[in-house]
Amino acid sequence: TWKWVVGPMFLYLCERLVRFWRSQQKVVITKVVIHPFKTIELQMMKKGFKMEVGQYIFVKCPAVSKLEWHPFTLTSAPEEDYFSIHVRIVGDWTEGLFNACGCDKQEFQEAWKLPKIAVDGPFGTASEDVFSYETVMLVGAGIGVTPFASVLKSVWYKYCHDATNLKLKKIYFYWLCRDTHAFEWFADLLQSLEAQMQERNNAEFLSYNIYLTGWDETQATHFAVHHEEDKDVITGLKQKTLYGRPNWENEFKTIAGKHPGSRIGVFLCGPEGLADTLNKQSISNSEADPRGVHFIFNKENF
Repeated sequence: TWKWVVGPMFLYLCERLVRFWRSQQKVVITKVVIHPFKTIELQMMKKGFKMEVGQYIFVKCPAVSKLEWHPFTLTSAPEEDYFSIHVRIVGDWTEGLFNACGCDKQEFQEAWKLPKIAVDGPFGTASEDVFSYETVMLVGAGIGVTPFASVLKSVWYKYCHDATNLKLKKIYFYWLCRDTHAFEWFADLLQSLEAQMQERNNAEFLSYNIYLTGWDETQATHFAVHHEEDKDVITGLKQKTLYGRPNWENEFKTIAGKHPGSRIGVFLCGPEGLADTLNKQSISNSEADPRGVHFIFNKENF
């Protein structure tokens, strides 16, 4: 038995030593931004840190807990000179981080008063393969939109400089949220990307559909009254917010009809139930003919 136990234990100890060594490397918090929907953004810098879109890191804050490591998706783009995460305040540890960063105080917080942070990573995810497809479907549910914030930021930077070598030609973006507050911290990025594409006469590059899944009669009435306005009353975008849940079968059939003979990447960051639905639709809408349309499903769960 000891022969089977020693090998895994040795590998585990090596992994713990590597993580301890990484945790000792200095990380500087350069900015803390308070967003709506009980969400804070931490912008950080670390010597030698390199990332790709959609990757994640493990974070430890000794001021909150000396042993706990928590995974967070990177929301910054590789082109930026810092890396960032968005943290939604939903538990004791995140509440402690919120208070340690001084977000519970009204006055300005000095940089030297910010807590020390240990970072392990980054680690790869399925979202890294986004730029290997010509057509992709990005599906985020709630805070699961964070890896696609990194993707869309990277696309924006590429278009600001030179997008001629970009293989990705079309993005279908779906975001499902229960209430309107979640839109506020992400809508600015979509607005800037929308404006950038219009300036370059490539407005068709990004098709996005935002679904409000938890709504009441008052919101629906307000939506109906203002539906004809130029911009959406919730997000400020030209694309109107939709109510309810998407009909995935229709969405897949429509996209398959527009891109015959293509390999279409389907990327999800969301719950397991939605993953099962998208996986089944990807299989049922892919053709047996190798020259036909094929949906390649990739997922991250939380």
